[in-house]
Amino acid sequence: MNYSNRIRILWISCLSYALTGALVIITGMVMSNVAEYFNLAVSSMSHTFTFLNTGILIAIFLNAWLMEIIQLKRQLLFGFILMIIAVGGLMVSKSILLFSICMFILGIVSGITMSIGTFLITYMYTGHTRGSRLLFTDSFFSMSGIFFPIIAAMLLGRHIAWYWIYACIGLLYLGIFVLTILTDFPKLNKKNIDMRKPFIKEKWGTGVFFLSIAALCYILGQLSFIQWIPEYTTKKFGMDINQIGQLVSEFWIFYMIGMWVFSYILRFFDLQVIVTVLAFLATLMMYLFINTNKAPYLDDYIRALGFFSSAIYTTLITLASLQTKISSPKLVNFILTCGTIGTMLTFIVTGPIVSKYGVHAALSTATALYVVVLLMCILLGFVTKHRDKNVTN
Repeated sequence: MNYSNRIRILWISCLSYALTGALVIITGMVMSNVAEYFNLAVSSMSHTFTFLNTGILIAIFLNAWLMEIIQLKRQLLFGFILMIIAVGGLMVSKSILLFSICMFILGIVSGITMSIGTFLITYMYTGHTRGSRLLFTDSFFSMSGIFFPIIAAMLLGRHIAWYWIYACIGLLYLGIFVLTILTDFPKLNKKNIDMRKPFIKEKWGTGVFFLSIAALCYILGQLSFIQWIPEYTTKKFGMDINQIGQLVSEFWIFYMIGMWVFSYILRFFDLQVIVTVLAFLATLMMYLFINTNKAPYLDDYIRALGFFSSAIYTTLITLASLQTKISSPKLVNFILTCGTIGTMLTFIVTGPIVSKYGVHAALSTATALYVVVLLMCILLGFVTKHRDKNVTN
């Protein structure tokens, strides 16, 4: 594979994370407007967005096998058609049923692109280079978290219909579509995926179990926190839509900065040790954020939270891929699937909590989930195989 082709694949992977980030992060910003559009309570509307998360989960789960059957290029080109259908459906939707179907299609598109993007990075790169490349691609998730809340605040502040935000997100897939046309993808099947050592079948081990729990709880905790920040800061501190958009963007700005910083730092530290330290600091910052009564401190805590939590998820994926000698799409997609289950459960778990106990209880639940991540990272230290000299990937 030539250099220019590898660069195009890298950018496709980056845009796939940006697409998923935009779709997931923007939910908290548009939820009140969409609920008002369909004349529903916010807590009820939150369950409808589960269709988006379910679509992502199903696509990532199935694509572990579909990548060996359907060409990657064909999947990405077909995804562009689905994106047009979904965004067009949102613009004309007058029923909650059509809205839910469009959300599900967007989830399918997002899951397909992100699973392909993640696997291609693990397929093309090895060792610490793999970790730094995953951090770089994942930084585009946070980049979406910087720009799209600002875009949403600008559009909604000018009373422009919420579905135009999804049209803006669709432009990201236009970039993927153009790059895909120009790119040659590796042809994957069971034989050439394992061609470096086709006769070795390894057990994933206990470490993968700890990492899967950590991935699920991390994503569930992070999104439970981010999605309810607008509602929490509005009710407790009286913030307006522009202040909320700025606060959410600050989280993702420092999340992205953290990814860039840690993509360099990770080369010099043991991955399990540093992810444990980061999990501890992120948990502490989240606890301080939801328990302060002083609005000026919110900026400091959310910046620190974004920075320290930035490298956790991609480091978990990297550690999982290093638990065996040969990385396979099934192993990578398994961790992605666990993380996406966390995405799907966001409103299933927090919706009833908000209805019964309030928004602060949902944020406290997010903090408890980060504690579980910390515990899993500590336990991983006793069983991890990434320090094994025989693990060559």
